[in-house]
Amino acid sequence: MMTAPTHLLRVESPLGRLELTADDDSILTLEIERAGLLTYENLPENSNDVLDEASRQLSEYFAGDRTEFDLPVKLEGTPFQTAVWLQLARLGWGEFVSYGELGALAGKPGSARAVGGAVGSNPVPIIVGCHRVLASNRKITGYSAGNGIPTKVWLLDHESIGHA
Repeated sequence: MMTAPTHLLRVESPLGRLELTADDDSILTLEIERAGLLTYENLPENSNDVLDEASRQLSEYFAGDRTEFDLPVKLEGTPFQTAVWLQLARLGWGEFVSYGELGALAGKPGSARAVGGAVGSNPVPIIVGCHRVLASNRKITGYSAGNGIPTKVWLLDHESIGHA
C-alpha cells in the first residue's frame, strides 16, 4: 500500500494533467498523466507554498516564458541515480546530452544502459529535464513519463531541441 503524500497538487498542462507531491520543504515527485490516470487520483489535493510556486513556474515554462526552474527538489535514489539526476539538472533549456556523455559526466563512463535506467526513474521529469537525453545519433530511444515518446517529442520540440 502506498503512503499518501503530505502535499499534493494537480495542474493542467499541454501534456495532460500533472500531479506533484511535496513534503513541507521540497518537491518529491512530478507525474505526467498516462492514459488519463495519475497515481494519487483518488486523494484530495493539499497544496503548500512549494507546490503553488511549482505550478506557477510550470505554467510559465509551458507558455515559453521560463527556461529554467528555481524550485527545491528532493532527489531520492541510489548514489548512481542521484549522480545522473544531478547532471541532468545542470542541463539548460534547449540543451541535450547523449546517454554515454551523461554517464561520463556522472563519473561512470561506458554506462549508457545504466544511465538509461536512471533517467527513466527520474522522479521529477520536466523540472529535471530527462527529456533532454538522446542517443548519440540524436534519436529518441524511449521515454517513461506521460504517454512515452510523444510526450518526449513535445518537450523536445517545445525547447527547439533537434532530434531524429
